[in-house]
Amino acid sequence: MSTEIVYPPPNLPATRAVQLSQQAPRLLHSSPNKSALPWPLSILTSTETQETWATHENLLVLCIRTGDDRSARQCLERLTERFGETNQRVQALKFLYESAVAEDDKALEGVLKELETALKADDTSLPLRKRKVAILRSMGRTPDAIAALVELLDFSPTDAESWAELSDLYLSQNMHAQAIFSLEELLLITPFAWNVHARMGELLYLSTLAGNASEGNALRGLSESMRRFCRSIELCDNYLRGYYGLKLTTKKLLDTLPTSKPNKQPASASADPQFGDLAPPPLATVQKLHELATAKLAEITRRGAAGEPGWDFDEGELIAARELLDRDVDKAPK
Repeated sequence: MSTEIVYPPPNLPATRAVQLSQQAPRLLHSSPNKSALPWPLSILTSTETQETWATHENLLVLCIRTGDDRSARQCLERLTERFGETNQRVQALKFLYESAVAEDDKALEGVLKELETALKADDTSLPLRKRKVAILRSMGRTPDAIAALVELLDFSPTDAESWAELSDLYLSQNMHAQAIFSLEELLLITPFAWNVHARMGELLYLSTLAGNASEGNALRGLSESMRRFCRSIELCDNYLRGYYGLKLTTKKLLDTLPTSKPNKQPASASADPQFGDLAPPPLATVQKLHELATAKLAEITRRGAAGEPGWDFDEGELIAARELLDRDVDKAPK
């Protein structure tokens, strides 16, 4: 059995997901049969392990992703027989399966009503509340999904996954300040998450480009975005997304800083709580960081394309990095 089924990577490629899901019939056939003894006596005669049920759960998700509804249903039935219908995790997987096989919004409404009934019986179930948010979002009911997430975070304020989802939902509604606030809450829980620091840099950069800040605050927003990307690559060396964002923000700052008047102080940031109150970085510092990001992106794309060990990157990210580097080549004086 592949370890990727027991411990799947966070970003499993679609082709690999299909290959793993095709193993479902064989793995289900070879898995332990249901014991004739009642639980917990059944454990004494069972050959199951912790990996057995992790495999069933991950296979369920893989089969749903690849459209093998029959195998997904078998995994769900095995999990229900083992842990019972009232188990919170099993209930969440059940609604995941039912929402995946729903043919239209009417069917999804039926799943949502059934889920609401289950929540009335146990309104503290985080897996069910998260499944509710996912269903609402899939139906395009983003405001309702945001309200459901806010309610969830009221009684579980340290749930990092929910803060990340809430930030994404706010961003989809162009509510940049709320999206940034949600990520700030997330960073209080996971202060060393380099990908969250990079995401914060992206949101600050997007908010500045959207024209939601005054001239002084726009400069501060770009500066804070640059600092966030610097923190992400400080925490994770060779982080492509961090260096990509660093090159973008430093290029924007290089175009902005020289145009500001030397004797003119930037406008106060107190009117815009999205950005910090640190002074913009010196032009020489920005120039050095831009050169560093350019050199590092060139190294990453070169070694990543060559397939060197330890330099494995998503092909789409490598293509985007090459295109960003090519822009400087195209603009260079001839």
